[in-house]
Amino acid sequence: MANVLEKIAKLALPLGAAASLFQYSIYDVQGGHRAVIFDRIKGVKERPVGEGTHFLVPWLQRAVLYDVRTKPRNISTTTGSKDMQTVSLTLRVLHRPDLDKLSEIYQSLGMDYDERVLPSIGNEVLKAVVAQFDASELITQREVSSKIREDLVKRSKEFNIELEDVSIV
Repeated sequence: MANVLEKIAKLALPLGAAASLFQYSIYDVQGGHRAVIFDRIKGVKERPVGEGTHFLVPWLQRAVLYDVRTKPRNISTTTGSKDMQTVSLTLRVLHRPDLDKLSEIYQSLGMDYDERVLPSIGNEVLKAVVAQFDASELITQREVSSKIREDLVKRSKEFNIELEDVSIV
């Protein structure tokens, strides 16, 4: 009986270590997400990993998960129009990260890329465009909305963020 217990004890530690190593070397990427792999030796891998179950080297690599589904963001600002009227605007932006540039986003902006970039470029574009029009023109001209969209799409591409829709609410 003691001999059997010794054999079990000798096998328990290696089996437990192997099970633990296997558990830490597997990760899941859910639908609508991508993973950027950070390697402690090579740095951030260039290509993001798609949906499914994947392997990595435990303690050497780490998977950073990004939600790549389209998300809404409201940007509010108060600014002056061309005729010096105070105008309050709220912009609704549907955005997502550029999938091919996800590793660059991780390196330069981090996980909260949308929190860092969208409010500042949204306010910048809104103030620049609204300053070109009178308060009455802001209501009647569709050109304002298209100019805001065009400028905001251009600025967001500099940060590898794709805008699906931009609307004034």
